[in-house]
Amino acid sequence: MSDLKQQTCEACNADAPQVTDAELAELIREIPDWTPVVRDGVMQLERVFKFKNFKLALAFTNRVGEVAEEAFHHPTLVTEWGKVTVTWWTHAINGLHKNDFIMAAKTDAVLDSE
Repeated sequence: MSDLKQQTCEACNADAPQVTDAELAELIREIPDWTPVVRDGVMQLERVFKFKNFKLALAFTNRVGEVAEEAFHHPTLVTEWGKVTVTWWTHAINGLHKNDFIMAAKTDAVLDSE
């Protein structure tokens, strides 16, 4: 297995391939705390991160935002008291691309760096 968090996102357009079921099964093993979810027919990756208070949750949100901006790939971030829900998917293809798994791994690395 490769180390997803060390990889770089590739530019994606509307004809980029979504991950196959086999790729999903392989990639999800590298980010075991993430859950594939389907919303409005779109496969997404989601994880809820728990914190002791809002200040810590907001700081995490901001760090994930910085990582997302560097990669120019942006998640849905829902920040609440004591938790942040992060959801990755590729809007251009209306589903999951390998980039989403890379960014999920990078999000985990943000938590690990605290």
